[in-house]
Amino acid sequence: MIDTKALREKILDLAIRGKLVPQDSNDEPTSVLLERIRAQKQQMVKEGKLKAKDIKNDTIIFKGEDNLHYEQFQDGTVKCIEDEIPFEVPEGWAWTRLCSVSYDLPYGTSKKSSTNGKIAVLRMGNLQNGEIDYSDLVYSSDEEDIKKYYLIRGDLLFNRTNSIELVGKTSVYRGDIPAIYAGYLIRIRSSLNYEYLNAVMNSSYAREYCTSVRTDAVNQSNINATKLGHFLIAIPSKSEQKRIGEKISESIKVINIIEQEKLDLQTMATNVKSKILDLAIRGKLVPQDPNDEPASVLLERIRAEKEELIKQGKIKRDKKESVIFKGEDNSYYEKLPNGKVNCIDEQLPFELPDGWKWCNLSMIGTTNIGLTYHPADIDTQGIIVLRSCNIVNDEINLTDLVHVKTSIRENQFVKKDDILICARNGSCSLVGKCALIPEFDEKVSFGAFMAVYRTPCFNYIVHFLRSNFFRSVFDDSNSTAINQLTQDMLKRAVVPLPSLEEQLRIVDKTTELFKRLNCIEESLS
Repeated sequence: MIDTKALREKILDLAIRGKLVPQDSNDEPTSVLLERIRAQKQQMVKEGKLKAKDIKNDTIIFKGEDNLHYEQFQDGTVKCIEDEIPFEVPEGWAWTRLCSVSYDLPYGTSKKSSTNGKIAVLRMGNLQNGEIDYSDLVYSSDEEDIKKYYLIRGDLLFNRTNSIELVGKTSVYRGDIPAIYAGYLIRIRSSLNYEYLNAVMNSSYAREYCTSVRTDAVNQSNINATKLGHFLIAIPSKSEQKRIGEKISESIKVINIIEQEKLDLQTMATNVKSKILDLAIRGKLVPQDPNDEPASVLLERIRAEKEELIKQGKIKRDKKESVIFKGEDNSYYEKLPNGKVNCIDEQLPFELPDGWKWCNLSMIGTTNIGLTYHPADIDTQGIIVLRSCNIVNDEINLTDLVHVKTSIRENQFVKKDDILICARNGSCSLVGKCALIPEFDEKVSFGAFMAVYRTPCFNYIVHFLRSNFFRSVFDDSNSTAINQLTQDMLKRAVVPLPSLEEQLRIVDKTTELFKRLNCIEESLS
């Protein structure tokens, strides 16, 4: 599968090096274009449209008789800058500073925006992949700001302050809706073709420059207007800029189609996985075998085993454990420990095959919450504590581990084939993710935001926990503080239980189908 990200970067790299489209000897020389821009900016100063300070850093870069590059400053001094020239460009191209071909580089408004107003205020989050994303907008009605920061078609917005990896991202404003821009952005308004300039600013070359000049603080980096203006760019003729811009637009359209097709395939693979799990828990993925031991016998055996563990003091009796049964009226009922009986037909959205049984998770297993520890307890010589980040792609991943030295109860250590579940997370999509615990050579615990479910039906249940049916248990049960799957929610979750033999057939078939889908997904990444 095509690596579209690498392809985008390659196209931009070829563009800024003069290798994307052929040169035309009939084009107006770039030197003439640059001279015209200089004259235009000087005239704007005379007319009061620009201030003298806006052009004080403008320079002229030229090639000397020795074939080296020199830079002439406003005071007439000349400096050799050959060591700054990053690559060779075609004959007729010229190097210049961004400030020399831009009409000042102003920051945006610092005034507070609101959810309603006369005009949109573009922020750093609206800059996505070289374009403006209008999905999350705030607004302003400040007339002074609207006049001062009003954007015109072809303006570029540069993100001067952001995280280390995002600072410097740039997008072109195409005038889709009236807008101004916020203070963490710098407006780049230039006489250059904006498609070409946008390509330059989104190239790997520009990112390398941003990396070299940014100022880093805690979780944040900054690039000021002076450093941005100092950026060295290669300029072709106006006509070639246009040809490059058109070629880039044409190429990006094709890449976008490829990316959308990849996204559609990824979505399809995800949906197919969900459908497989849905068929599995409904008894429609593999055929039933009348010779299988009924699920009712399995339930009785699990109940007897739990009673024995209770007698031995290894587990405590679940005082909230209930029993699910089918009444003479063909409806399903749940008998609670207090003797109360409730009809639960609404919780059971589909019929089960013969030999299957509805039950609660508490009837076929036990669940425990994880270890609470303090930062002071973290010690490289301590016990491994598994967290949400240790569940990656439905498997246990040990690349990011925390070790803790503190008192740990026996039921807070994991065993092979336990199911580790993310029970709390700031992101709802991560709540409920789970994985089977592998064999460990040492004792391993799990954190407070996690839960462990232990059952002899672990291979089947881990697939059940990934089904949309199970997710419906907690999708509408999130607190305002943190998304969570409580112990009670886990215990009371209803499970369609097949025979042990059919569980194994379901797991084998699911594993086989998922392997094929995983291959497709890997080819798309």
